[in-house]
Amino acid sequence: MNETLVFSLFLLFIALMLALDLGVFHKKDHVIGWKEAGIWVAVWFGMAMLFSLVVFLKGDVFHGIHDAASLKAYYATYFPGSVTHVYDDSLSFAQNLHLYRKTLGMEYLSGYFIEQALSIDNIFVMIMLFISFGIDRKYYHRVLFWGIIGAIVMRFAFIFAAAALVQRFAWVLAVFGLLLIYSGIQMFRDKKEAVDTEKHPAVRLASKVFRVDAQGEGHRFFIRRDHRLYITPLFVALLVIEFSDIVFAVDSIPAIFSITQDPYIVFFSNIFAIMGLRSLFFLLNNVVDRFWLLKFGLGGLLIFIGVKMLLHTFFHVEVPTGASLLVILGVLLFSMGFSVLFPKKGQAKVS
Repeated sequence: MNETLVFSLFLLFIALMLALDLGVFHKKDHVIGWKEAGIWVAVWFGMAMLFSLVVFLKGDVFHGIHDAASLKAYYATYFPGSVTHVYDDSLSFAQNLHLYRKTLGMEYLSGYFIEQALSIDNIFVMIMLFISFGIDRKYYHRVLFWGIIGAIVMRFAFIFAAAALVQRFAWVLAVFGLLLIYSGIQMFRDKKEAVDTEKHPAVRLASKVFRVDAQGEGHRFFIRRDHRLYITPLFVALLVIEFSDIVFAVDSIPAIFSITQDPYIVFFSNIFAIMGLRSLFFLLNNVVDRFWLLKFGLGGLLIFIGVKMLLHTFFHVEVPTGASLLVILGVLLFSMGFSVLFPKKGQAKVS
């Protein structure tokens, strides 16, 4: 089975799940409660973990690896000059294949948890966007659904373009590293920025290109009045969310490239994480403010990842994938745990 077929099957699976999501499970607009959100969080997390088993057990199918030559070609293509991603001639092909699958699985999990951690911070922004636009809660899912589809398309383009740059210009990883360090430092500014719905670039662009109907009509993105086509506030909110996702991707995608330069693993881990983002949004919508230390934890995590990329680029020092995964999980758990144990002034302690 070649990599094009495997990738096509993955995209077909995602398309099927999206069709079931909106066409069957969320056909009617309604406010999504904790129980429903919790079930869907578990469903998407379960799917992501099941896919990790596929990576650990049969990760070679993603690149059509079937012998020593194809495995060596894989390392030469995606990890030129690496001291950890190399074929060990002292071992058999079966042993090298086992190490490859294990590494690939760890990279997938690390990428997934990095994206999930950064997605939690994105929920703060989404909440402010919906409040600023005055969107009815029962329409949240529809806006986020179409936002996810746009995100998948943009991530596809961003990831494979970035992979092509990294393969051709090794110094691009250093640029990513500096960008992540800068973003991490910015996160230590304990500042919750309000969303100015009138001055936002996406809103200003939409008002110049389209006619905007201030009232809207149910869950529709477009309406026709007096034989003229108008966009609704729901569509404007969708545009702002898509714009915000581009900003988020500037942090999250380079962060995953610090773990692996394999564009397929970056894409798979990214997509599973953002597919579960909607359910996570509804689960954490009312309590996300309690995780006040998470932003600082993520800032430290981005700085760690940025330094890791600089060490790899300039000094050929490579932090093991397993160690990176432990740091990611540790930062996420400790920052959320200590936020609950030591609530911010003015917040009640969770018992």
